[in-house]
Amino acid sequence: MAGPPFLLGALVFFSSVFTAFSSFQPALVLDMAQLLLDNYCFPENLVGMQEAIQQAINSGEILRISDPKTLATLLTTGVQGALNDPRLTISYEPNAVPGKTPGRPRLSPERLMKTVKNSVKFELLENNVGYLRMDRILGKEGAEKISSFIFENVWNRVLPSSALIFDLRYSTTGEISGIPYIVSYFFEAAPLVHIESVYDRPTNKTREMWTLPVLPGKRYGQRKDLIILTSKRTSGAAEGVAYALKNLQRAVIVGERTAGGSVNIEKLRIGESKFYITMPVARSTNPITGQSWEVSGVSPCVTVNGKDAVDKAKSILRLRRAIPTAVETISDIIKRFYSFTDRVPTLLSHLSSIDFFSAISEEDLAAKLNQELQSVIEDPRLIVKMATDSSSFIEDTTELTGPPEGPASHEESVDRVFKVSILPGNTGYLRFDKFNDISSLVESRPQIVKKVLDSIGGTENLIVDLRSNTGGSSEGVPLLLSYFYDPSPPTHLYTIYSRIGNSTTEFRTIPSTLGTYGSKRGVYIMTSHYTATAAEEFAYLMQSLHRATIIGEITSGTLLHSKSFPVDGTDIVITVPIINLIDNNGECWLGGGVVPDAIVLADEAIDRAFEIIEFHPEVHSLVEDTGELVGDHYAITEVATKVREVLRSKWAEGLYRSVVDYESLSSELTTDLHDISGDHRLHVFYSDIEPDTFEEEPKIPTAEELGYIINDLFKTKVLPGNVGYLRYDMMADVETVRALGPQLVKLVWNKLVNTDSLIIDMRYNTGGYSTSIPLLCSYFFNAEPSQHLYTVLDRSTATTTKVTTFQRTLGRRYGPQKGVYILTSHMTGSAAEAFTRTMKDLNRATVVGEPTIGGSLSSGTYQIGDSPMYASIPTQAVLSAVTGKVWNSSGVEPHVASTANDALSTAQKIIRFRSTIPSVVRVAGILVADNYAFSTMGTDLAGKLIDLTKKGQYNMINSEVELARKISDDLTELSGDKNIKMAYFPEPSKAFAGVVHKQIQSPKLLAEFIKGSFRTDVLENNVGYLRFDTFGDFEVTTKVADLLAEHVWSKIVNTAALILDLRQASFSLLLFLNHGKKL
Repeated sequence: MAGPPFLLGALVFFSSVFTAFSSFQPALVLDMAQLLLDNYCFPENLVGMQEAIQQAINSGEILRISDPKTLATLLTTGVQGALNDPRLTISYEPNAVPGKTPGRPRLSPERLMKTVKNSVKFELLENNVGYLRMDRILGKEGAEKISSFIFENVWNRVLPSSALIFDLRYSTTGEISGIPYIVSYFFEAAPLVHIESVYDRPTNKTREMWTLPVLPGKRYGQRKDLIILTSKRTSGAAEGVAYALKNLQRAVIVGERTAGGSVNIEKLRIGESKFYITMPVARSTNPITGQSWEVSGVSPCVTVNGKDAVDKAKSILRLRRAIPTAVETISDIIKRFYSFTDRVPTLLSHLSSIDFFSAISEEDLAAKLNQELQSVIEDPRLIVKMATDSSSFIEDTTELTGPPEGPASHEESVDRVFKVSILPGNTGYLRFDKFNDISSLVESRPQIVKKVLDSIGGTENLIVDLRSNTGGSSEGVPLLLSYFYDPSPPTHLYTIYSRIGNSTTEFRTIPSTLGTYGSKRGVYIMTSHYTATAAEEFAYLMQSLHRATIIGEITSGTLLHSKSFPVDGTDIVITVPIINLIDNNGECWLGGGVVPDAIVLADEAIDRAFEIIEFHPEVHSLVEDTGELVGDHYAITEVATKVREVLRSKWAEGLYRSVVDYESLSSELTTDLHDISGDHRLHVFYSDIEPDTFEEEPKIPTAEELGYIINDLFKTKVLPGNVGYLRYDMMADVETVRALGPQLVKLVWNKLVNTDSLIIDMRYNTGGYSTSIPLLCSYFFNAEPSQHLYTVLDRSTATTTKVTTFQRTLGRRYGPQKGVYILTSHMTGSAAEAFTRTMKDLNRATVVGEPTIGGSLSSGTYQIGDSPMYASIPTQAVLSAVTGKVWNSSGVEPHVASTANDALSTAQKIIRFRSTIPSVVRVAGILVADNYAFSTMGTDLAGKLIDLTKKGQYNMINSEVELARKISDDLTELSGDKNIKMAYFPEPSKAFAGVVHKQIQSPKLLAEFIKGSFRTDVLENNVGYLRFDTFGDFEVTTKVADLLAEHVWSKIVNTAALILDLRQASFSLLLFLNHGKKL
């Protein structure tokens, strides 16, 4: 809703029209505002209103209007427009007698009974449908007074009915408190159901309405159908009943949108004036929708004129009565005929659990059933639709005529069915527009051989035109498939499972008296959206067998594998697949139409077929050349050999018949290379222009260019905590880096070398030259001995190179003890990725961010024959210096995963945490030394634990959990005592960690604790900085007051201001020791 500024604007605008009048009192507006604030049921929309009006009055923006009725009208328009609530009205009533509005008189039981008799009507309709009309909703008090009477005269008569039409079309009066009494009869006693909440502004209280646990007599319950009738006159409590039952999915609302009444409307006098404001002082909120029936009304589930609502309700109930039978019929059909027998139990179980509340017509029921079945099995052949939908019927349209008699008749039949010609390029063309049954083919065999097959037998390629073939019998499909294979050996074609008879039949090529076209020559099948049943079955099998290339439009998806059944008592039909066709790959064809290898309009298919026929002779050599290139250049020889052999095998099996141009062949080869090698870096691509190979020698920059390169490639800064930050966006060649050397050290490295930790940002570094990796790595290791980084196997030069750090570098080294953190993203690739992997492999850096792209150290790009196709082949394999195994090609997995955007802040958090580790380990050691039951061993353990930190054993810890686990494992291993361990407890869990002794530790331990837990600094402008990460017990704190003053407070007490840093005060590490008794 609009806020107070709109109300103020309305007042200013309307009052400015009447500048000639002078009797308007600004206090009237303030009094009205106060009434709204105290009583209007949406107080959140009034925040700041009173102050805004007072400000406008003081500034003279609200002018005076003398005519009171005009003023009332203007104020009404203003508040309604500002608060978007038509129930708000201001009236001028000079003759009204001030006083409180009298409440409703309390009716005697007799009057209440009479009211019920006059406002409630019940009758029993045909099919045991109850009809209950209720024109008034009694409130709580009245319902309780005559509860037994109401039950005996209303609900007891309703109970025997099988379904109920509840007519609220004429219910215009009633009390909101009566809603639970009505709603409760349509639910069980338990669990209780939240109906709605009513907020009363004058008392500022919210009252929740729930179904009642106890009612006189029996309930109607939740299982019987309930239809509520509404009209535009339905108002108030009746709307509350309808809205609640609708959203609880207990009733279907039929009729018109209701009036949109209110919970409680009151008329209040504005101050001591003769003006009154009418406003809603209470509002309802539905717990499901979060909204209300007030103002907007209740929208029906089925919209009809009020006078037609009863007839519509009856039709819905007829449908509801039919649903159990319909579901039972469909279940039986599926159980008897559905071809996926293993899925039947799941389907039947799901059918029995479907909620049909939303089904209010047969169309809804059919749609609901179809949706639910598909959600379980995703078989588009299993269809539930209305009988009037032609797509729900799949019929065999094969003509049941007898075979022609005599040779002349057979010749006429063959001429009529088959169209044969020889096209340019010795390409055969065969068109037939239907599939006859097998007996017709046998009878016409001599004529088919003579007039059709002999004509095309000598062609180099064959175009089979099925664009106008609407199908027919599938009996001849195996015979026709066999024609396109060699006589021997027999080839498995497909398998048919028939649910009727529960039989499985495998189809293989059969010796054909028709002759054979063989398996080597090209076959090109043209299709359209008319291609159906047996024709598309033939096309699908030729495609799945890799025996033909399909060109044209997606076929109709009309199979003869299904049977349609009417659902009793409805106009619904269920179509069930009774046959499963399993192709040679073990896949069941679920219909949906055959998708061509080359999708074009049917009219353009013949031209596209000739283009593909012209392209296909190249495919063999292109596949062969690709295999040879990989075999000659791929880094890993045994994989290269396997690729070459598999590509040859796939060609021999006809698996490249589906490619129709250079682009599709490139895509197919890339997929095959990935599948065979497991290396996503191997790929084939198509390009009209020769791609850059980047094999030229890098250019050494001039002196003038050096400064620009440094500014473009390197970004540096020192972050808080003396943490260096280096962003490096491209790996330059080593000679370029050496040329940059002096300026690079001066302008970049010297800013970072004295930091305590270094963050190297590789998130935007997509790679470059790998020759600079050893030089860059050298700065993070000692000069001697040289560090083995990795070994490169280069297939192109047949060399093996062991890559190590350099013994001499310009400038100082960063040193092996300082922490290094590398930030990565999914863009980090090539040489940047290799540098990251090297540093991670050698445990010299912590990698934070996203997995890298998985690029190669060096790839070559090679043209495939004379074609516009190119193969990108990794020519180098990298062996780990640690494991000796080939690096994985899938990219670098970070130690700490985070989004690229969060990587920097995550690294900083890890750095801050690691700075506390030595102190925590020292404190743990002192605790062991002071408290372990075996004192001599405890002292020894403490020393060994601290030695481990000096040896870098704790350098790669990233979290408090890891630290606790590491200390615990080390203590257990060093002592052999499983009772000595460290545990991590987040701050909220401390109270539940267990009972531990509260000890006042030695001054030495407490001093170490203070040094590790507190950080102090004096910043510029004499600003003090104090950080502490743990709150101590009061008893302990009082004992260390002197130590705190000495080590902490004395350093910051004289500063001009103080920054207190509590950002990390959120965790606790507890050490459990064996004190000689169980804790």
